[in-house]
Amino acid sequence: MQPIRIVWGTGRGPTALAAYDAALAEASVHDYNLVRLSSVIPDGPAIEEVGEAPDLGPAGEGLHVVEASARGDSGPQSAVLAWARSPEGPGVFYEAGASEPADVVQAEAKAGIESGLDLRDREYGEPQFRTVSIDADSAEGYAAAVAIAAYGESEPLL
Repeated sequence: MQPIRIVWGTGRGPTALAAYDAALAEASVHDYNLVRLSSVIPDGPAIEEVGEAPDLGPAGEGLHVVEASARGDSGPQSAVLAWARSPEGPGVFYEAGASEPADVVQAEAKAGIESGLDLRDREYGEPQFRTVSIDADSAEGYAAAVAIAAYGESEPLL
């Protein structure tokens, strides 16, 4: 069984989308069509914090992800991915991203994952967090930050 890989990156560009693409490139997931998932961790796969994704398949394929991102042209851009698992294996991701300092976005992610865990009828381990932040400078265009949980390998879309 393939693991769920936690990858992250920051980037700059002349537009918000270009900065986001640069952040995806730093995480090595820029050549995939990202297919967003809601946030439930299935029982079974390991979760590995790798920073940069290995080769997950051919360019253009779909890659299932849970994504936290932020992008803008001024101030800090912070993305936080939080997760926790039950001893039985299932778990929850929570994603937060905003044009705010990292500690503010991490507090939101902490409150969010705690709420999500309370909704479920299981015991969970301590939440873990991957926080990524970059300061945007309007003289340099836009900045973006991403933290992504990539599920397994890519799959053909057609």
